[in-house]
Amino acid sequence: MRKILYALVILTLFSCEEVVDVELETSAPRLVVEASLLFNADTESDLQIIKLSTTAPYFEEEIPAVSGAMVKVTTGSGEEYIFKETGGGIYENSEIVAKPDVNYQLEIVYENELYTATAQFTSTPKLQFVEQDLGGFSGDEYEFKIFYEDPEETENFYLFRYLNDQVYLQIYTDEFTNGNQTFAFFNDEDASPGDLVQFEIQGISEGFYEYLFILRSQSGDNNGGPFQTQPSIVRGNIVNQTNPDNFPFGYFRLSEVNILNYEVE
Repeated sequence: MRKILYALVILTLFSCEEVVDVELETSAPRLVVEASLLFNADTESDLQIIKLSTTAPYFEEEIPAVSGAMVKVTTGSGEEYIFKETGGGIYENSEIVAKPDVNYQLEIVYENELYTATAQFTSTPKLQFVEQDLGGFSGDEYEFKIFYEDPEETENFYLFRYLNDQVYLQIYTDEFTNGNQTFAFFNDEDASPGDLVQFEIQGISEGFYEYLFILRSQSGDNNGGPFQTQPSIVRGNIVNQTNPDNFPFGYFRLSEVNILNYEVE
């Protein structure tokens, strides 16, 4: 009996060290487009960047950059802005001007396929001031309220960013705050007095708000592992006109940005 138990223990130990090879299905690479054109009236830089890459197998660490694409943005009134490749999948233009109520069309030609998207420039209110407090479970977690005045005449959607050692994002709609002074809320347990942090507000379209809402709902702790149920495919507003089945990932937008720098007290 002892020999049998000993043999079972040895078998169990060796079983724990067995290497499991996980074979995941792979598909042809798809184009990934990062085309958020951000305009800040308080800065002198007009440089806009579009980043192109492709999808890669799950266990690949490097993101493949796209080279040799043709990238431009045109308007209904005839302006054309060529984005020049600078390396690493980065395409730049410093001449594009954002105007309200103008349709901007992104055109990308990559591997003989045409990708397009259309968007309008979305404005944003200015950030006014910050209120700081301590809270959280232990009472020593920094809490920030960032105030702004929401315009009454339009339905608005916003993307907020808080930048310290890390970047935190929030998305808001003015459904319950239209036309009022209101605030975005962030908490940071790692903040310390004297930290120089940055708050940022971006005006976004309803379509981009819904796109981010879906991405946020799929980004919990239970998603993303190879043994978890995979989330549904989230497609943006970019369409492959040549081969619709070979659709890309990403979003094209033009947003006004306002930034408020703040020293933690």
